[in-house]
Amino acid sequence: MIHPIPSGTRDVLPQETGEVRAITDTLRTAFDRHGYGEIYTPALEYESVLARADMAEAQPAYRVFDETGVVLALRSDMTVPIARVVATRYASSEPPLRFCYFAHCYRGVRPQRGQLRELLQAGIELIGSPAPEGTAEALTVLCRSLDAVGLKDYRVGMGDASLFPALMASLQVREPVRHGLLEALVRRDFVELGQRLHDAGLDGQAADLLLDVPQRRGGPELLTDAPEPAVEAVTGMRRVYELLDPDVAERVIFDLGLIRNIGYYTGAVFEVYDPALGTPIGGGGRYDELLGRFGRALPAVGFALDVDQLHQALAGEERGTGLLLAGSADGAGGGALS
Repeated sequence: MIHPIPSGTRDVLPQETGEVRAITDTLRTAFDRHGYGEIYTPALEYESVLARADMAEAQPAYRVFDETGVVLALRSDMTVPIARVVATRYASSEPPLRFCYFAHCYRGVRPQRGQLRELLQAGIELIGSPAPEGTAEALTVLCRSLDAVGLKDYRVGMGDASLFPALMASLQVREPVRHGLLEALVRRDFVELGQRLHDAGLDGQAADLLLDVPQRRGGPELLTDAPEPAVEAVTGMRRVYELLDPDVAERVIFDLGLIRNIGYYTGAVFEVYDPALGTPIGGGGRYDELLGRFGRALPAVGFALDVDQLHQALAGEERGTGLLLAGSADGAGGGALS
């Protein structure tokens, strides 16, 4: 007999659970080593609280009513709940504040795309540390943590959420057009981006610049030649890069077209890639304005790793060795993803 489960969810059996536990235990140790204290928040939040963040592309997947008729929602990330905690429980605490978490989050996705509604995230939030120092610390913790679990071939793409909007503003792109251009860029669909630029009736030079700059990707040499509207963002990336230790810096790829699909990002953004997977393992960035929406304006930066994606990447790189075996005391190895 087949008893279905909700679309976008899955059962995790004991062997794979052991492998995942080995990964999260190692990440927990790495986060603790850098001074990040673990925090738990309720899976349910008031929808009015979550609405303070601009998360059009990461809407709550499930809503319920409490006994008074107030709408509750399952959290779609941990950044917003932690912002709430900082504003209420740490209102007078001296920054910087360092938190880490391991939590299930719930996203509204299109099931036919094979994405999960329920995902296990591991991440950190660094509150009260401005750029470039705070960004460099977050990137360092990210790379040290991935090194600790044994991921070998990953790279971290780094961009700036303010770059393309500044470019559009300087070229006087009409406000109704900007949203569509950003949507195409989030999907990395440069064919659609080119078509939307053509449909907007921009002159050839402006359209060429808006199509060319987001496709620039490479090493630090990319930061030496940028159009005037992009100089501030590129300079910020360069300052972060200069603070990184060599082993972290060698992991970074600069991507002038990188824009994440959550609207609270304000500056540097980054994503983790591994050749074993076709989708990012995780990502993050600066959100210097979000805490102010909850009553305590502080600069902030963080990242979240999709633990299932990280598990798959590890399995793809070193199937049956390292941490994957550590999760199976009987030595069976491999798990459901083998």
